[in-house]
Order: sequence, then structure tokens, then C-alpha cells
Amino acid sequence: MLPFLILTLVGASQLFAQSAGGASTTPSISLPGNQNPFLGSEPEAKATSEVLQIDFKDAIDRGLRHNLGLLLAGDQTQTARGERWKELSELLPNISGRVQENVQTQSLAALGFNKLLPVLSPPGTSVPAVVPAFNYFDARASLGQSLFNFRNIERERSASESLKAAQFNYKDAREIVVLSVGNSYLQAIAAAARVETTEAQVRNAQALYAKASDQQKAGLSPAIDALRSQVELQTRQQQFIAARNDLAKLKLTVARIIGLAPGQEFVLTEKAPYQALAPLPLETYLQRAYASRADYQAAAARVRAAELSRRGAAAGRYPSFEVNANLGDIGVTPAHSNGTWQVNGGINIPIFAGNRVHADVLEADALLKQVRSQLGDLSGRIDYEVRAALLDLNAAAEQVEVARSSVDLAEQTLAQSQDRFTAGVADNLEVVQAQEALAAAHESYIQSLYAHNLAKVELAYAIGDAEDGVNRYLKGTQ
Repeated sequence: MLPFLILTLVGASQLFAQSAGGASTTPSISLPGNQNPFLGSEPEAKATSEVLQIDFKDAIDRGLRHNLGLLLAGDQTQTARGERWKELSELLPNISGRVQENVQTQSLAALGFNKLLPVLSPPGTSVPAVVPAFNYFDARASLGQSLFNFRNIERERSASESLKAAQFNYKDAREIVVLSVGNSYLQAIAAAARVETTEAQVRNAQALYAKASDQQKAGLSPAIDALRSQVELQTRQQQFIAARNDLAKLKLTVARIIGLAPGQEFVLTEKAPYQALAPLPLETYLQRAYASRADYQAAAARVRAAELSRRGAAAGRYPSFEVNANLGDIGVTPAHSNGTWQVNGGINIPIFAGNRVHADVLEADALLKQVRSQLGDLSGRIDYEVRAALLDLNAAAEQVEVARSSVDLAEQTLAQSQDRFTAGVADNLEVVQAQEALAAAHESYIQSLYAHNLAKVELAYAIGDAEDGVNRYLKGTQ
């Protein structure tokens, strides 16, 4: 599902394409078009007055109930079930009943008696050319049964495999919902962490500005120090405003994906967690992926369906055998009627159908080649996704450690620069630079936490264990 990953992670790439100090991204617009259904939902009917407390598991459960992509996948499964019954109906008995009352006249001339009418007429009379009106009723039950039609048999088998593919697609859609909800939830809590850090940076910048202003008034520092600290304060205030706005928008995205009612107030209760995850051997993950990935099983089912469809197309050249029967009562009235029945069976032998069978076989061959190629591509893509998720997981884990150390060092640097400025040993340029370095360190730490947790979610999806195992992976267990 690489195209989907690109779509769902585009928000993350925009969110983190920021400067080291956490500056907001350039505003952009979204042009009208077909939206990825997994980024939408069928929302609840009405918002409640309470503020919902939504943790990671609750968000996933809501997404699995309301996400639009999953609802559409369920409809597609229903369609495939209908197609299978349609093909099965060609093999099952077709029974119908009919009761009719018939009133008519009959032209003897139309039946070829026009030359015999004068001969048959007694002297002095004439036989009318049209028989006077007469009536009869007929109540009858009819049965039609295909006893052997290899083409229909193979088409029904193909439809059964297509139904299995649709069911696997539905299961895969549930995995994608978990991936989509997980990504949006992690983005939102990363934005919440960014709001906290930028708010702390604003407080530090306010303290620095107040101190620089006091020293300027006392004649202990030049005006440039106060101006520099004021610029730093306003920069941090802008970043704080942008961070709050990003958080509000990302919460709206979460609400859209999980199907909250418009205007529903809620709080994301999870914080950006960090739990180290010891990866298993690569071969173990690959074996799990090929055995568990629903999209791989769906692709394999589509190949089997195409093979059966090809056999059914070729079977258009084979004879078929069917039987038809009817049983009923016919007469002038129900009291004056007779029971009748009829049974006939026959073999239909195709001789020439205008190369229709040849055309069907060509189309079936093309479809079979296509789905086999798609299965081969998916096999390689699964290998890539598992390997890429493991690489991201290991790299992100290392980045978290480095970023955590950078935050500690940046905090020590800021503290020392503030002491030097207070003692008059240096101007506040060192303090401003230290504040910027601390902001960059916090931003790197937030990004690395997000990347680490997202890599866990991606790994769970890559091996087909997202719905059942994503919470375990985030907690550091498998």
C-alpha cells in the first residue's frame, strides 16, 4: 500500500518540514478532487456536551466503526457476494409458476384454410374466416435445470475466489484504518508536545526580555540587548501561535478520520511515548508478512479467480446439457380442465459462435497476466516495506537517544549563558543563540519520537499485524 502511505504521511512531511526553531510551514490550499477515503468518515449524528477523553485504542476503535474507506470496502464485499450468487444462479434450478386466462379469436385464413373454406362450407352456408372468440385458462409450474455446463461451473468458482479477495480486501482496509488513525493520532500528540515546548520557550524569552530591559534602564547593558531579546520573544510568540493552530487542525484531522460528530470537543489523552522495541530477525518478519498480509492473500485469490475465469472462457467450446419440465392444468374452466406435463432435455454443442469464445479467452489471458504481475510486484513491495520499516525503526531509535542528549546539552548551555549574562560577563547574544539551540533540540526530539512511533505502526502494518498488535508495538512488546 505504498501509494496510501505517501498520501497519509504527506501531512507529516508538511508538519515537520519546519525550521529548527519550529517555524510554521507555508500556508497552502487543497484543490477540490477525489479524497482518499481513508482520510474521511461517516461521522456520528450529533455532538455531545461532554469533552471526550480519547486514547489511542479508543481512536482506533472509533475509526474501525466510522472510517469511510472501511465502509466502502464493506460495500465492495457485498457487491462481490452478489456477483457470486448471480453466477451460482446459473447452476441452481430455476422454478417459476404462472396462471393465465386467455381469450382470443383465430383467423382460419391465416392458418392456410382460405382455399378450403368454400369446399368445407355446406350448401347455402359459408364457414366464417375468423373463429368466434373462445377462452381457456392455464396454470403451470416450470422447471429449468442445467445438468452440466462447465463454463458456468468455472465462472461460479471464479466468483467465489473474487468474493474471498473482497473479504481479504476488507480485512486489509481495517489494517489501513489502523495505520491512518495511528499516523494522525501520533501527529496530533507530536503537535501537542510542540505547543508545550514553544510555550516554555516564550516564557524563557519573556524572562530574558524583562531582564535585558531592566539592565538597559539601569544603564548596565546597551539598547541592542533589549532589542535582540524583544525580537527573540516575538519570534517565539509567532511559533507558539503557529503551533497551537497546527494542533487544532491536526485534531480536526483525527476527528474526521475516526468519525466524531462535527463540533465534538475531545482531548487526546496519550502523550508521545517512547518504548524501545527489540526487533526480531528479518526473516521472521517476512514469513509473518507473507502469511498474514490480507492484501497479499487478496492478490493470490484474484490470481486464482482469473485462472478459473480463463478456464471458464475456454469451456465455451464444450457441450452443455440441460433439462426443462413443466406441469400444469389447462382447460376452459378449473372445473373442466386436464392436467398436462412436459419434459425435455438436450445437449447443446457449440459449432461456430463468431469467435466469441476466442475473444473471451484473449481477455481472460490478459487479465490473468495482469493479476499475476500485480502479485509478483506486491511480493517485492512487501519485502521492501518490511525492510524499510525496520531501517526506519532502528534509525529513529538512535535519533531519539541523540536528540535526548542534545536537549540536555542545550539546557545546560542556556543555563550557563544566562548566568554569564546576569553576571555581565557577556551580552545576551549568547542567551539568544542558546535559546535557539534549545528550540532546535526540542524540535528534533519531538520529530524523532514521532518517527520512532510511526515506524512501529508501519512495521505492524507491514507484517499484517496492525489491528491486533499496534498497541503492543507502541508499548515495546511483540
